[in-house]
Amino acid sequence: MKDKNYYNSDDLKKFGEITEWQKELGDKFFDYYGTVFNEGALTAREKSLIALAVSHAVHCPYCIEAYSSDCLKKGVDEEQMMEAVHVAAAIKSGAVLVHGVQMMNNVNDKLM
Repeated sequence: MKDKNYYNSDDLKKFGEITEWQKELGDKFFDYYGTVFNEGALTAREKSLIALAVSHAVHCPYCIEAYSSDCLKKGVDEEQMMEAVHVAAAIKSGAVLVHGVQMMNNVNDKLM
């Protein structure tokens, strides 16, 4: 049996094809997506680094591949990329732990 991966890196190149089955919404998405990454209050470099961190938080291998490359093109070094990943990990783990308060409140209500 041939090994298969659920994610195929070649699919990243097909991202633009999502408009085929719903052109209007696909075009609106890509218009919005492109606008978000334009220079604004944040530089394109800063936005790429944020995108890389978020990519890790949402576990998107396509985005990780795309924004790792984009960060390198925009002059972000390996240490900065890894630091951004650690920021994402800290926020994600903090979000999990702070929801522990909900559990504690629920358990305390039931035990009282």
